[in-house]
Formats: sequence, C-alpha cells, structure tokens
Amino acid sequence: MQSWQPDPLALFDECLQSAGEDPAAASSHWADTVGVFDLETTGVDVTIDRVVTAHVGLLGPDGITLRAQSWLADPGIEIPEGASAIHGISTTYASEHGRPAAEVVAEVVTALRVLLDAGIPVVAYNAPFDFSLLKYEALRHGVEPIAAPSPVVDPLVLDKAHDRYRKGKRTLEVVAAHYAVEFTGAHDAAADATAAGRIAQALATRFALAADVRELHTQQISWARDQAESLTEYFIRIGRLEPTERLDGAWPIR
Repeated sequence: MQSWQPDPLALFDECLQSAGEDPAAASSHWADTVGVFDLETTGVDVTIDRVVTAHVGLLGPDGITLRAQSWLADPGIEIPEGASAIHGISTTYASEHGRPAAEVVAEVVTALRVLLDAGIPVVAYNAPFDFSLLKYEALRHGVEPIAAPSPVVDPLVLDKAHDRYRKGKRTLEVVAAHYAVEFTGAHDAAADATAAGRIAQALATRFALAADVRELHTQQISWARDQAESLTEYFIRIGRLEPTERLDGAWPIR
C-alpha cells in the first residue's frame, strides 16, 4: 500500500520558485511542463460521490516526475464494494488511515490552484469528472471551489478529436498502450494521473498540438461539445437515450 504524505503545498511552491516567476514561459512548449490530476472515488455521480484518493503532480520533459503528492481521505460514507474492487480502498481502511475529507479537499484544491495560477496546464483524463466532483466536494466542505479551471488538457478529448475514426475502447489503459506510454497500476490515482500526463505529451508531439495552451483549452471546449452531440445521436439511434435527452458536453467542468 502506498504511503500518504500529509503536506502537499511546499512541494509545488518550491518547484515553481525554482523555475522562476513564470515557469510556463520557461518551456518552449506547454507539453514540456504539465501538471497532472486524478481522483479515485466512492462512485461516478459527481454531485454526491466523494473523494477517496487523489493525486496532483508535475511532469517535466519526457514525462519525468518533478513533484508529486498523493492523499488518502476518509470520505465519511461507506465505500461501495464495487468502487473498492476498482481502486482497492475499503471503508475500513479509509476510516483508519485516511485524513478528514475537508482537509484533503482543501489541499487538493490549493495544489491545483498553484499550478493553474502559474499558467501550467493541468492534465486530467476525462477532465469533467475529476474537476466536477472536486467542485462539489469543495462546496460540501466549505472550500472555495475552482469554478473555471484553466488551462486544462484532456487526453480523452484530444484523442477523439485527432483520431476520430479509430475503433475500440478509449479507456486510459487502451489509449496509453496505443501511444506507447508505459502504464502499470491502473485505478491508482498517482499511476492514472502520471499516465494521462505522458499521453498528453505524446499527443502534443504526434499531432503537433497548438503551442499556446490557452488556445488549446478553447479548442477542447468546442471539441468536447461536438463529441457529446455525436455520442448523443448514436445513443438515440441504439435506444440508450430518448430523442429528447442530451449528454452534457460542458468541459472541463460541469
């Protein structure tokens, strides 16, 4: 079982200070320095489910980990067996070893703010899930949420936009293999976040993505909306949605 350190913030402050006043400008391309973020949770409903584990890190060129911090929270509710089977954390373990959820959520929000405020893009695979769930957790615990995270990079949106007609699943594991990104320990927040960051770096090279990460952020808003509309039409055709229903294409937060 991974060890969990209680103080995340000095790690990121130290890293940003060592990079200078504008660490994002020190890189020739946004993909040279990326933040990474992932949550493992009690379920998939962003409005009611809770954080169990979290990871925020910073990757340099070639996916080298520069800084990293993981958290284990006591979510304060039962962790369903289905969720425990995925990420390996039981209710008993979280209650005995996890820190209060309010403290964890506040620290994760602060660590992300440090990166975003410095102009460093934060990579999150299927970003609306992680950022939306964190928003509702923040509101639940009286923490000011990150209402409009930017800049964000979502490898799932980018992969769908640039390799639209590739058949097969687009889970993190499958996409990592497709782009030859080494990935072990799926559904561990640190492993998932790091793999997502390295996929984003691989995509930047493969598809010559916009060097201006703010421009790329805006492009992803449009691409995510179009992808949701396309998936909505498909689900209506196969009977998974009613003709009046629509998938939410808001990105990077809902």
